Amino acid sequence: LVRRDHTVAVIDQDATAFARLGEDFPGQIVNGIGFDRDTLTEAGIEGADAFAAVSSGDNSNIIAARVARETFGVDRVVARIYDPKRAEVYERLGIPTVATVRWAADQILQRILPEGAAPEWFDASGNVVLAQVLIGQGWIGLPVTTLEKAAKVRAACITRYGEGSIPERNTVLQEGDLIHLLIPRANVTHVETVLTGGPEEAS
Repeated sequence: LVRRDHTVAVIDQDATAFARLGEDFPGQIVNGIGFDRDTLTEAGIEGADAFAAVSSGDNSNIIAARVARETFGVDRVVARIYDPKRAEVYERLGIPTVATVRWAADQILQRILPEGAAPEWFDASGNVVLAQVLIGQGWIGLPVTTLEKAAKVRAACITRYGEGSIPERNTVLQEGDLIHLLIPRANVTHVETVLTGGPEEAS
């Protein structure tokens, strides 16, 4: 957020935790409990555009998120929740949540079951899907354009070493790449087969 030129205040009841922000952190640090009203006021909650509750406790996070929204009127609020069942309940109460366990499980499955395409978005008609796929060994070292032509897809993004980027015509696929493809929905199964195998599967 700081790198995107936002003003940030960080609250933590453990004062030693602020050292992880680095000496050049330009934001405000407040030692206190994240759902305490006086602490939130000291951190500038009354003028905040958004609030994220990301402590290690589900209960603390949901209380802090509700105080931010219901007491101080912050519109954009999110809470990190470790228990996925609780996350579903809080979502129904109108508190957006990030269920860490559910997200991690999805990521793990995507990496140990590379033959599957994980759908991320459908267009309004349902004819086109944006899917995340871990490519097979046969594609390593080849240009992304070769893959696009063989599988009849468009590469929207490549995640490499945790960093996303839009591929260029000369981008070469590397081991461990997660590629985000725009695929005609009717062709998803065929595309999975092609990407898991290699160029020979496209013929």
